[in-house]
Amino acid sequence: MGRSADSTTEPTSDSTGEGPIEHRSHLLGDGREAVFFSDRGTAPVEHVVDTRQLGERSGHGQVRFDRLTGEWIAVAAHRQSRTYLPPADECPLCPSVGGRESEIPAEDFHVVAFENRFPSLGLELGELPTTEGATGRELWGAPSSAYGRCEVVVYTPAHEGSFASLPFERARTVVEAWAQRTEALSAMKGIRYVFPFENRGEQIGVTLHHPHGQIYAYPYAAPTAARMAERSRAHLDATGRPLMGELLRDETDAGDRMVLTGDRFSAYVPYAARWPLEVHLVPHRQVPDLAALTGDERDELAVLYRDLVKRVDRLYSTPTPYIAAWHQTPITTADREAGWLHLQLTSPRRAEDKLKFLAGSEAAMGAFINDITAEQAAERLRQAAS
Repeated sequence: MGRSADSTTEPTSDSTGEGPIEHRSHLLGDGREAVFFSDRGTAPVEHVVDTRQLGERSGHGQVRFDRLTGEWIAVAAHRQSRTYLPPADECPLCPSVGGRESEIPAEDFHVVAFENRFPSLGLELGELPTTEGATGRELWGAPSSAYGRCEVVVYTPAHEGSFASLPFERARTVVEAWAQRTEALSAMKGIRYVFPFENRGEQIGVTLHHPHGQIYAYPYAAPTAARMAERSRAHLDATGRPLMGELLRDETDAGDRMVLTGDRFSAYVPYAARWPLEVHLVPHRQVPDLAALTGDERDELAVLYRDLVKRVDRLYSTPTPYIAAWHQTPITTADREAGWLHLQLTSPRRAEDKLKFLAGSEAAMGAFINDITAEQAAERLRQAAS
């Protein structure tokens, strides 16, 4: 057996509040919903007034069915005009102070989730045409409305920093926001998959520096989610065991790819990692999504995920760009019975001054070639503990 993972716990004294994490829903000037979450034990934001004259909402994209792959492709031409890397004093995710109005009409807040002003999906909710048994020709030439919803999750009023720099209570509030929005979005008409994620760093394509993530609620099961769901269902049918649970046990037994272990979550670099840096953070208990986590599980998640991102940032002298993707289950009974929530954090950074770009094999064929072994990456992350 290889080297085991670090064990991480959070001191009880780090939890400074008691009671529930409350949230309140408000409307922005153009009718978009904004949900304000307050740190545990603090008063909720009860009054928000957005005085901006925003005009008509942008959106109304379309989805087109790809007959060759059987996948839906979203087209959102209106996003060409979205805000791109503004200076700090024009950041739309900072509080509205000093007479400057932002996307968040409040002088102070903790965590806010609001509908994206330039959504890839939405504005309407609805049902896409069925593709079962279809050749796709009947769906060609007549694009469907891009039903769905896209939200931005702002982690803090501070313009600088990252999830790793949040205090425990604020990180816990972000986790609560992910869970609450997952539950709310999953219940909306026509939604088939809910995907919370974070893009961090200009090398990833980030357009706003302020610490934040996003949530996409798709009217179809996203292709990667659909493939994993299919394998999870087949594995459960064949063995009677959930696939992710089996992978977690096998990685734990092997040991040399484990990064950290808690009472309720563990993190490891997967045996067949595609990226120079790729880590999976997995709950020990089978749950379909973030909304299904207990309070204790959400507490530990806030601790371990923050620890994991800190390790990623310690690998190099400058912050590491990454994509943090929460793989939840598609919203069907069979998928929820077979699937297992997990986080996949990836980075294209393969050295201090080198990035991995998706070239012919990866971009065209989806056949990844990794420059770093999973065991090497795991060892580096273990050494990056505080």
